Amino acid sequence: MLEVVLLAIALAMDAFAVAIGLGAKSQNQDRHYVRRLAVYAGLYFGIAQGVMPLIGYLLGAALLGRLAAAAPWIGGVILIGLGGKMLYEVFFAHDEDVVDNEFIINNNVQKYINHRAMFTLAIATSIDAMAAGFTLNLLALNAWLACLIIALVTAMFSAFGIYLGKKSGNRLEDKAEALGGLVLILIGLKVMFFG
Repeated sequence: MLEVVLLAIALAMDAFAVAIGLGAKSQNQDRHYVRRLAVYAGLYFGIAQGVMPLIGYLLGAALLGRLAAAAPWIGGVILIGLGGKMLYEVFFAHDEDVVDNEFIINNNVQKYINHRAMFTLAIATSIDAMAAGFTLNLLALNAWLACLIIALVTAMFSAFGIYLGKKSGNRLEDKAEALGGLVLILIGLKVMFFG
């Protein structure tokens, strides 16, 4: 169960980092707007992060019989690759800010929450979770419960990230994503070498 919680926290870090960015960009908004943004971030990101690993799990279950001997190595490589990608984005890929592209008009946060933009951000931050869902086949746990835990953890982190971003600005985005990347790499190594 500890593996699931760690996996959930690691997968939530992308959404958490984006939520911090959204919160930082809403510093001039009233508390009702921020509260609504936190609720929507929790719902959109939580649902997307819960559904995507389930899709990966179901696809992985269909392939597992054919790849049983190599499954721990494939799963480990996927997790290490996802963690490495997160670390790369923290240290080298600062060109594009997905939050700015979707939410900012003339340096002002849109007055109303754009559901299409929230949906886009939720899908963009949860694509990695679909690949990580494949590894749920390798862990001795109920995948449905694991996806529920991932969804709940992501929802809590995302809602909290809005408030944290409003208070602290963008300073914590990269640290959250780097922590998530390191945790994914460690889980990947465990899956590969320690079953």
